[in-house]
Amino acid sequence: MPHADPAGLIAARGGRVTRTRTAVLAVLFDAGRPISHDEVGEALDARGVSHDRVTLYRTLDWLVGHDLAHKVAGPDRAWRFNAAREGGHQHAHFQCEHCGKVFCLESLQPAIAATLPSGFRLGRAELTFHGLCPACPGAAASEARNPVAP
Repeated sequence: MPHADPAGLIAARGGRVTRTRTAVLAVLFDAGRPISHDEVGEALDARGVSHDRVTLYRTLDWLVGHDLAHKVAGPDRAWRFNAAREGGHQHAHFQCEHCGKVFCLESLQPAIAATLPSGFRLGRAELTFHGLCPACPGAAASEARNPVAP
C-alpha cells in the first residue's frame, strides 16, 4: 500500500528522524491493519532493521503520542498499532474471535459526539465489533445466518 514518506511525517511533527521511527511507521503503513508489538518486531527483523523491545515500545508510544499511529486493545488485551490515516482515528474496529486479528473499519465513523448532552466534549471513543473475519473458518456460514443489512 503506498503511503506518505515516514521520515517527512516524523519531521513534520517535530520529531527526531531515526531509522527505527521511520522503519516502524513504514511497517504500520504496510500492514494495513492494527498489529501487535511482536508483529512489528517480526516485520522489522524481516527488513533487517535491528531493534530491541524497549526501543520498539518507546517508538510506538511516540508515534501514538504524536498522532502518527493509533492503538486499540486486541482480544488478548495486548495493544495493536496502526498508522494514523488522514482524518484521525474516528472509526470502529473489528476483532476476529478465531484468528485474533484486529481490523480498522474506516467506513464506520461513530457520530457519538453529535449525541452527547450539552457541555460534554468527546476526547475519544472506542467502538469494537467482535465476530469472524472473512478468512476464518465458519465466517461464510455465520454470514448466511446473520446477514448485515446494507
